[in-house]
Amino acid sequence: MNHATRTIYVVGCCDTKEAELAYVANRIRMQGLKAMLVDVSTQHPSPTADFNAKIVAASHPQGAEAVFTGDRGTAVAAMGTAFEHFIRARTDVGGVIGLGGSGGTVIVTQGMRALPVGTPRVMVSTMAAGNVADYVGPNDIYMVNSITDIAGLNSISRVVLSNAANAIAGMASGARDETRDDKPALGLTMFGVTTPCITQITEQLGARYECMVFHATGIGGQSMEKLAAGGFFAGVLDITTTEVCDLLFGGVLPATPQRFDFLAERPLPYVGSCGALDMVNFGAKDSVPASFKARNLYVHNPQITLMRTTVEENIAMGRFIGEKLNRSIGPVRFLLPEGGVSVLDAPGMPFHDPEADAALFKTIEDTVRQTDLRRVIRVPHAINSPEFAAIAVQHFNDIL
Repeated sequence: MNHATRTIYVVGCCDTKEAELAYVANRIRMQGLKAMLVDVSTQHPSPTADFNAKIVAASHPQGAEAVFTGDRGTAVAAMGTAFEHFIRARTDVGGVIGLGGSGGTVIVTQGMRALPVGTPRVMVSTMAAGNVADYVGPNDIYMVNSITDIAGLNSISRVVLSNAANAIAGMASGARDETRDDKPALGLTMFGVTTPCITQITEQLGARYECMVFHATGIGGQSMEKLAAGGFFAGVLDITTTEVCDLLFGGVLPATPQRFDFLAERPLPYVGSCGALDMVNFGAKDSVPASFKARNLYVHNPQITLMRTTVEENIAMGRFIGEKLNRSIGPVRFLLPEGGVSVLDAPGMPFHDPEADAALFKTIEDTVRQTDLRRVIRVPHAINSPEFAAIAVQHFNDIL
């Protein structure tokens, strides 16, 4: 579909922001693009929007009645679901731009997150200067700070809204490099302390595959898994599963509880390992919770402090990972690096703890129901060694 046949959807609550939304839509049309106004109001649907709130609400799986409840909290949540279903059903989406405060941002970004990576998406929000992780998730959504509240057009808001409108128009109509590598793509997970391993793997596989590396910072793992679940990859080498540590023990770079669930949805060749399961991530050292102050801490840099996981924590992680792997429907090889799970988990290094590693490995072995498709394999080398990388590549080639 070329840009001339695409539609830019301009989305927000028309009961409070119709003038601003109409202004943005007109700015987009001035660029020669088609723009349609979508109302996601939960109280007073606009009679002039191209798609009024009643039409959007009807997309909710339980119908419009689930949206117009009279209670703001439940109405906003339900309208977010309705808009997600509405926008996913459109076949001409060239981009989505939203305007909103806290409620509008929740509604619009829920629909934005459901669209494929690469879809132009801009959210002008009063919430954009804070932590936007919950709004953006593992997606390329552009957040724009509205500066003033979105409560009337003025000399500041016109500049911000014009810039946002021009941005979405440029994204939708400008030339984009959509050339895919002829090689099939692989997803790989990496952390600073497993970089040598992933570098060696990509060197060995790069001639045959487009290797896409994801930083295991919580969002990185989610991005990898979203693409994997969407069929983007020919296989995954999930060497660095450290986000599980932060999920289970309160770190700042956590996975979601859905980590590994893509294995139950798609029979994707998968080689996994225990990369950086020796550490929980916190911020600066003075931000570490008081209950952990006496633990084995390592200052990675002034903004990141790492905490070594204990035997008990490794048992809990082993159960979590093993139970997830048991749901896999494709070929799985999960490798246990007996020589250490990170740069810091080696003899003489601050996180070297053979007892903790042994508890992790045994729990994974005891939990996973091994079959011809699903196997747990001990590797008598450190995760960053050339031998481990070669074995990981060998197993990937075998299951592919």
